[in-house]
Amino acid sequence: MSILDMFKLEGKTTIVTGGGRGLGAIIAKTYAEVGANVVVCSRKLDACLEMRDTLKNMGVDSLAFECDVVNPDDVKRVVKETYDHFGAIDILVNNSGASWGAPVEEMPFDAWNKVMNVNVTGTFLMSQEVGKVMIKQKQGKIINISSIAAFGGTNPAYLDAIGYNASKSAVSTFTKDLAVKWGKYNINVNAIAPGFFPTKMTRGILDEKAEKILEDTPLNRLGSDDDLKGAALFLASPASDYVTGDVLLVDGGMKAK
Repeated sequence: MSILDMFKLEGKTTIVTGGGRGLGAIIAKTYAEVGANVVVCSRKLDACLEMRDTLKNMGVDSLAFECDVVNPDDVKRVVKETYDHFGAIDILVNNSGASWGAPVEEMPFDAWNKVMNVNVTGTFLMSQEVGKVMIKQKQGKIINISSIAAFGGTNPAYLDAIGYNASKSAVSTFTKDLAVKWGKYNINVNAIAPGFFPTKMTRGILDEKAEKILEDTPLNRLGSDDDLKGAALFLASPASDYVTGDVLLVDGGMKAK
């Protein structure tokens, strides 16, 4: 296999949760660029339908679903209809996420539960259901979206979100444990831990705290769309066939300090 062939995904089928916007949309379009059929799902169906049309215009097949990743019935429906349509599921990207900024002593219990449910339980439910397909196939790649916030405490001057931090740490450990459990089925399980990228979720933080964030980022810039593409493609492609249980930092060096 040539080095360029190692990064092709022609004929592969991938599901990207939260694929209608933000980092999920970047990843979905990346996979379509290299020939993968892409299924996008989220609670915002309109955004997913728009992304489906964009992906089809790129020359691949695509489906869009409304899906709440903490609803087991929604998850099962997306997986079943994807498998019925394509006959395989090769790649899953667990990108759907939620956050809530508040000092610990003021964090509402409902907000804590929402963040933990979407970020952790949603990742578990999607992985479990897609994993059943991948186990039968004896192959597959699962990519979870963690965060630099998973690696320890964050400065409350720009990220005071203990529920988000705790949930992303759980996603990182879930990634490593699942990699150990499912390696025998030839399923690779890895995670990407992005730093600060301009998205709807980070807009408020960046509007107020961009200067401080840049001070703490050795490359002295925010992440761009292109900065995520390579990591997402590497972990989905044959180039990473011997990589599992890893959490790949894409953070401009922030956690190297």
